[in-house]
Amino acid sequence: MLLGTNVLFAQGTGAAGATATDAVKDNGLATAGYYILLFLIVCFIIGIVGKILRVFDLTQQIQSKNPINWDNVMGVCCLIFLIAGAYGAYWEFTVQGAMILPDAASEHGVKWDEMFWTTTTLTMIVFVVTQVLLFTFLFKYRHNANRRGHFLPHNNTIEKVWTIAPAIVLTILVIFGFFTWQQITDNVDAKGEPASINVDITGHQFAWELRYPGKDARLGKTDYKLVSGTNKLGINFKDKDSYDDLQADTMYLPVRKSVRLNIHAQDVIHSVYMPHFRVQLNAVPGLPTFFKFKPTITTAEMRIKLDKPNFEYEILCNKVCGGAHYNMKKVVRVVTEAEYQAWLSQQKPYLTDAIKKDLKFAAEKKEVQSNRLALNN
Repeated sequence: MLLGTNVLFAQGTGAAGATATDAVKDNGLATAGYYILLFLIVCFIIGIVGKILRVFDLTQQIQSKNPINWDNVMGVCCLIFLIAGAYGAYWEFTVQGAMILPDAASEHGVKWDEMFWTTTTLTMIVFVVTQVLLFTFLFKYRHNANRRGHFLPHNNTIEKVWTIAPAIVLTILVIFGFFTWQQITDNVDAKGEPASINVDITGHQFAWELRYPGKDARLGKTDYKLVSGTNKLGINFKDKDSYDDLQADTMYLPVRKSVRLNIHAQDVIHSVYMPHFRVQLNAVPGLPTFFKFKPTITTAEMRIKLDKPNFEYEILCNKVCGGAHYNMKKVVRVVTEAEYQAWLSQQKPYLTDAIKKDLKFAAEKKEVQSNRLALNN
């Protein structure tokens, strides 16, 4: 059944003329069904081994010999599990830990990373200590007929220690996180700094739409009732600020300049996710939100830093918003101020000829001119 499933998927996506065997080989059997079947086989083998040991144990008892000491077996299994688990944790840190994102490319991202690593370090210490104590105690104090267990029904000192100590640590983490988040979400521009660059980003199934302000540095108003085939963002062109609003396919940002992302959604909940800048915020229909950040590393600098000539920052959607969710991706380029201004001057306005025709701009303009002539006469 699993083989047939892989052949089906391979035939749907593989090149014409490829054989079924080659398709399955390329697919690598990396399916959920494969791993479920593998898990069931392992469980079946463990069950068989358990039955064999049980028969051996009964045989030993019938022959008046010492049966298997299951307490020792379980104690040794706990010790083996501790060692295997320690290796698994080591593998997790070394192999998957190597896949971690590079240094944050935004000003607030540095603080974000500090908070992350502080929390990770503390929880890792607790994890190691608790797991070592747990499985070591299970091995050392396994049942032994020659000794009796010491029962400690209550101890106020121990109760206070394991209640107060975690409470203090968690309180510190919460306060640290609160002030860090407060700094990140501070929406007031610092004195002496230029105003933030306003960029509208709108999510819909399944793409991101970008809008930049023109020379007036202002974005025009939008209205969902105005959304149409030509006016896909529902820009209100009765607002004069919208006349020079620019459309863009790639997000360009000047380095070390504050950027305000005005986040919108037209259908379902999306999520603006820019991992290298440590930016993520939901795009909720009918509820505009925003996120301010300051990029600190240009795309060219990051390419050199990572030794990846083709590296690009990206905007992704971090919500499973439908079947073509994977299409919600745009490139982000962080450039110098001069490069940003040069790029901005080449972008086209949203007020295209098609929109002018739909809105009957030409007719209205002629009517206004004729009225002015009549008044002058």
